[in-house]
Amino acid sequence: MLKKHLFTKSWIPKNLNALLFCTLGTFLFLFSIRHLSFHYTPDEWALLGSMFAASLILYFYTFQIPPEGSKQSMDSAVYLACLFIFGTPAALALLLLSSLLFALFEQKVSWWKHLTNFSIYTIMIFGAGTVFHGLGGQLGQLQNGHLLSYVGALIIYFTLNVLCISIYYYMIDQSDIYRMLKGLLQESMLVYLCILILSLVLTILIVNNGITGLILFLGISIFLSHLFKKLFDMYLQLQERAIRDQRTGLFNHSYFESLLEKEIKFARSEGTPLSLAMIDIDDFKRYNDHFGHLQGDRLLGLLGSILKEEAAQAGITASRYGGEEFTLLMPGYSEQEALIFVNTLRKRVNDTPFEGVEVLPHACLSFSAGISGYHIDIHDKSMLVLQADQALYDAKKQGKNIAYINGSSVPLEQEIEIAQDVRDIEQLLNLFLYKDINTFKHSKRVFRYAMDMSLLLKLDAVTRRQFVLGALIHDIGKLEIPWEILNKRDSLTLTEWDVVKKHVNWGKEMAMTNDKFKELAPYIELHHERYDGTGYPHGYKAAEIPLLCRMLTIIDSFDAMTSERPYQATKSIEEAVKELRACSGTQFDPELSELFIQYIEGKSGPVPARGEHIVPSL
Repeated sequence: MLKKHLFTKSWIPKNLNALLFCTLGTFLFLFSIRHLSFHYTPDEWALLGSMFAASLILYFYTFQIPPEGSKQSMDSAVYLACLFIFGTPAALALLLLSSLLFALFEQKVSWWKHLTNFSIYTIMIFGAGTVFHGLGGQLGQLQNGHLLSYVGALIIYFTLNVLCISIYYYMIDQSDIYRMLKGLLQESMLVYLCILILSLVLTILIVNNGITGLILFLGISIFLSHLFKKLFDMYLQLQERAIRDQRTGLFNHSYFESLLEKEIKFARSEGTPLSLAMIDIDDFKRYNDHFGHLQGDRLLGLLGSILKEEAAQAGITASRYGGEEFTLLMPGYSEQEALIFVNTLRKRVNDTPFEGVEVLPHACLSFSAGISGYHIDIHDKSMLVLQADQALYDAKKQGKNIAYINGSSVPLEQEIEIAQDVRDIEQLLNLFLYKDINTFKHSKRVFRYAMDMSLLLKLDAVTRRQFVLGALIHDIGKLEIPWEILNKRDSLTLTEWDVVKKHVNWGKEMAMTNDKFKELAPYIELHHERYDGTGYPHGYKAAEIPLLCRMLTIIDSFDAMTSERPYQATKSIEEAVKELRACSGTQFDPELSELFIQYIEGKSGPVPARGEHIVPSL
């Protein structure tokens, strides 16, 4: 039942599962084999030899089943039939002889892989035999009165098989063990049931018809193996269609989204670099309008074939994101390495002739690209995509046929845009004028603080725009808080406090509905996270919180303390600075706190050093 060639991945020393399997399997084999009897009749010896030959033949009729890289054969039915007729020791002896011969056939496979495969089979056979005899099973003829013992043996054999496979893959690549078990049951249950039932059929055939019955079983098994192989080929074809874009041959958007999430988790757990490049064909609409959609599809196919070839050589994943947009997911690549790769790719595309590209502005096929890199403060795949998309937007604005890293300095024409964005946000904030004028004034003051701090932090134009706009809109979610809670002057109840804390989630949802403000979502969602990890909504800590969100937390709290609010007393600047220092390292980033304090002291003069109170955070 165990999947053949299970160990197709390279050995990683830190994974000790093989050693554990080998140790347990060897012990169980030695424990059981000492009870092996050699007192068989000539006919029984001939039958055992025929079963040995059958297991070898079936070994060469393997077929692939999920998960990828796993193979199955019908030889488990032979081992189980041997167990039911001759007992556990005989089945293990048959397994040993077969495994030794398999090792000779496949000398290229490492010895420890053969040993591990043998050990896991041993665990399964021993478990099945123990249950079979424990439930009163009798060797030889299948007896209707002891069906429970056969069913129990088959169940434990199947269970141990699935558990061993799941544990193996979990130890190798930290796969989700629940999803692994679910996938095995859904996608391979038919094969498992077939093999288990065939073991009972083989038991009946051998007892009643001897070698003739075994030969009949062998023919049926070979036929079924061929049938399962065809079925799995069809399964692979359907799976391939489900994850591939038919026009370009690249992976599709859905596959990219699922893979991106996995790669982010891996980069976070292993501390390895990860970059994402978003690519958009320059002036594709003009080409489509000039030559028609059919020729435009051919152009997409050409770029897809180039991306597929280059991606395969570089160990990255190319996908079609939608329309004329593509993505390159690059695990192990820093942003600078990704930029070098994308520029090399861009040069190849520029130099690739294609009918009609001379009508395009660059007189060649070209694309613009935006690159973003994973950092510890990126918690959602959409953040990485948004950053790459923003970099792509900047590349388009700079004349196209260029690649930009997110956050790279661009000409300060951004200053013109930010004024319009500020006006757009202020239109939203005007809603506070009838509901809570204090929040309106607070947002404007935080915005002005952010403008000053962006200069002290020497932010580039793109990052500065995001920071100051994020500061301006950070409390937009409070529009959803009921008026009576937002303006309550007494202490909030626990229920009311829970409602207030939801404003970060509501605000994020508002921002995500507007393409222009999607990139501001982290400032809205995370400005109440604390440096020590006790904030909300996620409990991120230290570097897990984006640096400028940490800065916004300080600004927001300082202004909350120094301005009149219905739920707390107003503090002087001196008292507020004491609170910042007192909470430095717990609520606030120590370095950023000191920078902000120096800024405040520069505006208002020196203030006393340490206080003892905790800053109230709303």
